[in-house]
Amino acid sequence: MKNTIAERIADFLKRFPPFDLLKKNQLLEIAVQVTIKYLDKGQIIYNQNDALHQHFYIIHKGAVSLKKTINNTSEVIDKFDEGDVFGLRPLFAQENYAITSITEEECILYSIPIEVFKPMAEKNKEVGKYLLESFASNTENPFSKEHQLRFFSDTEIVLNPTDNLFELQPVSYIKKIVTAKPTSKIKTIAKLMSSKNIGSIIIEDNGLPLGIVTDKDLRNKVATGLHTIKEPVKNVMSAPVLCYPKNLTIAQAQITMMKHKIGHLCITEDGTPNSKLIGLVSEHDMTLMKGNNPSVLMKAIKRTNSTKDLKRVREKIAILLKGYILQNIPLTHTSKIIFELNDATIKRIIERCLEKMKEEPPVKFAWMSLGSQGRKEQLLQTDQDNAIVFENVPKEELETVRDYFLKLAKKVNKRLNTIGFEFCNADMMAKNPKWCLSLDEWKAQFSNWTSNTGNDEILLSSIFFDFDISYGEASLTNALSDHVLSITKTNSVFLSKLGVNALRSASPLGFFRQFLVESDGKHKDFFDLKKRALMPLIDAGRLLTLTYQIKNINNTAERFEKLAELFPENKELYLSSSYAFKAILKFRTKHGLLNNDNGRFIALEVLTKEEKMKLKRCFKTIATLQEFIKIRFNLSTLV
Repeated sequence: MKNTIAERIADFLKRFPPFDLLKKNQLLEIAVQVTIKYLDKGQIIYNQNDALHQHFYIIHKGAVSLKKTINNTSEVIDKFDEGDVFGLRPLFAQENYAITSITEEECILYSIPIEVFKPMAEKNKEVGKYLLESFASNTENPFSKEHQLRFFSDTEIVLNPTDNLFELQPVSYIKKIVTAKPTSKIKTIAKLMSSKNIGSIIIEDNGLPLGIVTDKDLRNKVATGLHTIKEPVKNVMSAPVLCYPKNLTIAQAQITMMKHKIGHLCITEDGTPNSKLIGLVSEHDMTLMKGNNPSVLMKAIKRTNSTKDLKRVREKIAILLKGYILQNIPLTHTSKIIFELNDATIKRIIERCLEKMKEEPPVKFAWMSLGSQGRKEQLLQTDQDNAIVFENVPKEELETVRDYFLKLAKKVNKRLNTIGFEFCNADMMAKNPKWCLSLDEWKAQFSNWTSNTGNDEILLSSIFFDFDISYGEASLTNALSDHVLSITKTNSVFLSKLGVNALRSASPLGFFRQFLVESDGKHKDFFDLKKRALMPLIDAGRLLTLTYQIKNINNTAERFEKLAELFPENKELYLSSSYAFKAILKFRTKHGLLNNDNGRFIALEVLTKEEKMKLKRCFKTIATLQEFIKIRFNLSTLV
């Protein structure tokens, strides 16, 4: 005879993780052992420090709060609702309860014996993987060092040389590097290269890489008579050098070398020229390593002679991205590769447009990518945000020079639109005269935004302060970066306003852990992943790096990782913020690819319980970070 109640319980369980990973007979085996508990509002299920029950719980109806007593104050650290599992981690860890669970309203709980469930979990790898993440939900910080979780399979992977994704492995680099000082004589350098039988020497000062001298430099600059062997080597070195951290992938090294037409990359402690040199990667090393997909696309970009061809390459990049997301390749690797391919595409379009101009550029200039591309976070094709900075010229020549670059920008913006980068609705593009300025004009603009700061200036600062050079003269963008740090260094009023801006979107969760959706407009009842989840992290990362004067790091996740390195007392919060950002960005990318859009607005009914659970954990980090900012910048009275 059928056990109708058990079947109903099994049908309920199979809707939620990790029970959805079990077979039907296993669900029935669990269901017949379930005890149903009916609890009124305010009833305690277990107290902090209580001895373990022999059951864990899943909520059939109602809501449960998890509380922890800290310094004699009881704080709510999480809220659970229908389908959420709690009380499981302590049973596996064999520890007393570290938190108190109490009903927020009338509840129906299913109490599941651990002795029935545990053997099933230990034999099922997928259930085990889920539980590792689930256990984190009972901690104050689910991204702490103890748990080291990477949401949405954003884990470190090991690939074999025969794998198609071998190019995602960290690149091998030379650790024993021959170096010299910038004041060394060229003759001395040539003898050293000959005696060591090497083709290059890194020029450094106090351990920081300044440049590189290669066989090619000696042939082209010394053997031709342009320089004498008695001159200091700084006169012929190639500078600056491109620097990366030690986790640089094979693919990224390959396409970077091709894009910049160079044969060497420096490995430094933090990936910038401002930290100690620890290794060197050469083009020769690359020939010994296998890797094709991204590098083939990079070669195709460099060979293209029409916008139509570039559009086809862009379509292949989208396929590559989809493959990486489906195969759960770590987002850190994926975003770096897609950024380099996007950047090379922009560069190729600018090169072709310059060829079509009747005259050479009148002065040096730089094309700046802004927003998500400027932060190296643009995975899906969104609208274009860009600007031009050009060298200072006499006042009487300014408009003539600007006119040249506006004509160039119009061609570039048009072709970027053709290959899939939509025009910016707010016209934040280089073809707009407002965003095609000389270096001094940009400096004056930035100074004005930070000294006469209203809502518009805050918005503009949040867009234009995240820039990255895509083409042109790096000294111009470096000068702008230095200026931004200079004008914000002691500007507490501006930083406070940035802080208020970082708190403008409250926690993405409403009462009883429900997602806050749009209340009207085109996207009514949809969840705005960009505004409510990504922007609070992006704004906070920018605010903190400006506050602590951190240069050359625009990527949000990398900003938080650098903060964690500099300020170990807040390491767990910063690392959790980095991981949360990568998880949410990967989630947006995944849904954008599925729906063939930019992934910004999510229909909640399409989310699985597991996806909602993972997002809610990320939202907890956002709430904690915003509270930290409120205290750090004394903003309680301003928000």
